Amino acid sequence: MFTLSDIENLGLNDVEFLGDKTIKFNSIASISNSREDSITWIKLKNPDPSKHLNQTKAAVVVCGVEVEPTAEILQTKLIVRCIDPKSVFIRIAEKLFNRSGRFKGVHESAIIDAGAILGKDVFIGPNTVIGKSIIGDNAVIYGNCFIFENVRIGKNVKINPGVVIGADGFGYARNDAGKLEKFPHFGGVVIGDNVEIGANTCIDRGTLDDTVIEDGVKIDNLVHIAHNVRIGENSMVIANAMVGGSTKIGKNSWVAPSVSLMNGIDLSEGVIVGMGAVVTKSIPPNETWAGNPAKKLDEFIKIQNKLKSL
Repeated sequence: MFTLSDIENLGLNDVEFLGDKTIKFNSIASISNSREDSITWIKLKNPDPSKHLNQTKAAVVVCGVEVEPTAEILQTKLIVRCIDPKSVFIRIAEKLFNRSGRFKGVHESAIIDAGAILGKDVFIGPNTVIGKSIIGDNAVIYGNCFIFENVRIGKNVKINPGVVIGADGFGYARNDAGKLEKFPHFGGVVIGDNVEIGANTCIDRGTLDDTVIEDGVKIDNLVHIAHNVRIGENSMVIANAMVGGSTKIGKNSWVAPSVSLMNGIDLSEGVIVGMGAVVTKSIPPNETWAGNPAKKLDEFIKIQNKLKSL
C-alpha cells in the first residue's frame, strides 16, 4: 500500500495536499471506474470537476487548483491539488505503478551474443535475441524481440514485445540484366535515451550511415521505420505509420496513425501530419499537413469545401 509520504518523496512541485493525509492506496484507475483503494485524476477541461470528485470512489484524487472540495470530501479523501494535474498524475503513476520497474535480469530463454554489452538493471524478456550490440542502463526489452548486431540502445529505453531492430532495409536496384540486386547494408541503428517503442514495430538498419532515433522519441505499435531514417528528439510516431528510407523528422513533431512518408523527404521541427496522410514532399517547420496527397491544412480544407459544393 502507498501513502502520502510516497507521493511527497517524488519531489513534485507546486502541489497542495488536502483532506485525510492518513489514507492508503494501492491501485490506479479512471475517475469513473476507481475503487476505494485507487488514485485517479480529474482533467483540467472537465466541465464539472466537483461532480466527479463527489461521485468517484477513489481514495486519492489529483485535480486542478480551481477545484474546491467540500468538508465531507476532505474527511474521506486525499486531494492532490496542482496547476497541471495530468503531469502530476503521470509522475505518480510512472514512479509508483510502472510495471517495467519490476523487471530486471535476463530471462533464461533469451539468447545474448557473447559480444553484447548490457548496462545496469537491464531486463531482457523471454525468447528475445540480442546480437553484438550495446544496451543502456535500465533498458526494458520484453519478450520475442530481435535486436541485430550494431545496434546501440540508450538508457531508460522501453521496447515492447515483437520489436525487430537492425534488420536490413528494403533496398534493391535492377542490374543491366533487369534482375533485382540488393543494396548492401553496413550501417546500424542508434536509439537515444528515454525512447519507447511499441509492439511489433520494425526499425531497419542504415545502408552506409546509421538509422537514428533521438532522445525522448515515442513510437507506437506496428510502425515501420526504414533504413537511414532520422527521428528528432521528443517526436511521436503513431500506429501503422510508414516512414520511408532516408526520411528525416524534426524534433517535437507528430506523425498520426496510418501516415505514409515518402522516402527522402524532410519534416522540419514541430510538424504535425494528420491521420492517414500520404506525404510526398518536405514540410517546413511548425506546419500541419493532411490528406492524400498531403497538403498544408488550410489548403486541404479549402479543397474539401470546394468538393462539398460540387
